[in-house]
Amino acid sequence: MSSQNIYILGIESSCDDTAAAVICNGKILSNVVANQKIHEEYGGVVPELASRAHQQNIVPVVHQALAKANISKNQLHAIAFTRGPGLMGSLLVGTSFAKSLAYGLNIPLIDVNHMQAHILAHFIEEDGFEQPIFPFLGVTISGGHTQIVKVLDYFDMNVIGETIDDAIGEAYDKSGKILGLGYPAGPEIDKRAQQGNPKAFQFTKPKVDRLNFSFSGLKTAILYFVQRETKKNPNFVKEHLNDICASIQYTIIGILIDKLKKATKETGIKRIAIGGGVSANSGIRKALKDGEHKFGWKTYVPKFEFTTDNAAMIAIVGYLKYLENDFASSDVMASARLKI
Repeated sequence: MSSQNIYILGIESSCDDTAAAVICNGKILSNVVANQKIHEEYGGVVPELASRAHQQNIVPVVHQALAKANISKNQLHAIAFTRGPGLMGSLLVGTSFAKSLAYGLNIPLIDVNHMQAHILAHFIEEDGFEQPIFPFLGVTISGGHTQIVKVLDYFDMNVIGETIDDAIGEAYDKSGKILGLGYPAGPEIDKRAQQGNPKAFQFTKPKVDRLNFSFSGLKTAILYFVQRETKKNPNFVKEHLNDICASIQYTIIGILIDKLKKATKETGIKRIAIGGGVSANSGIRKALKDGEHKFGWKTYVPKFEFTTDNAAMIAIVGYLKYLENDFASSDVMASARLKI
């Protein structure tokens, strides 16, 4: 690594969080996130509202990130930004701001794939957190994504399994909606699951080819189950909420662990690094830790603030790309469906 201090500003605007972070070499100096509470009223992210909020938030968030890092914009060596995947309107705000700032400061622009960043967040230098050794399996689980990625090097990654419909976070949120829980429902289901019986109710696991996932069938099964039981007893959900949450969580975790067992067998790789907002789930963390004893896995979980959408993960990718002189041209475009 370089002996010179290299400062990179990372900007993340792929969904509903406006975030900016400053990294010096591999260490994060600031990591600022502005959440958009407005979407809670709608039970999901409204793209038009998200992009408007990004426009309001981006200047103060970047300003705060620089102030917290205690550097001026003139000390920056490059600007890294999320090019995709994500909501087009949201991505455009971050992309155009990053381009303008890099142009104004006459420094390089670095485009970052949001999904790669979730995996490479593990390489942020953080006391008490071990960095994975190549090769490893990167598992990205969030509101919009569920992927298993074979990671051979920083930028040598292959997606070997992904969801064919809903992401794991959507499975939680849609189940929560059926049960009358608020948005996002994942943390609430997780909390209630810890007080319930995971084997109280049985939901069938969808059969999906190879290492791919499907969660839409499970969501439908939960809907029919709740409708059927509520007909018999209108207070069913209220009386059994913890048990229902525990059973849903048990099924979702079972689907994930089954695929990981298959992936480690097929690839021979037993190192697993998770990322994405759903990796904050206590049940999933416990199941992965149990896998270390049961299946001989080595699991890596990043610091909580680097799991949800954040700019620190964009900044670390920016730094790694900077070291390789891998810069974007000024006509780089945001891409809502960008692949790894």
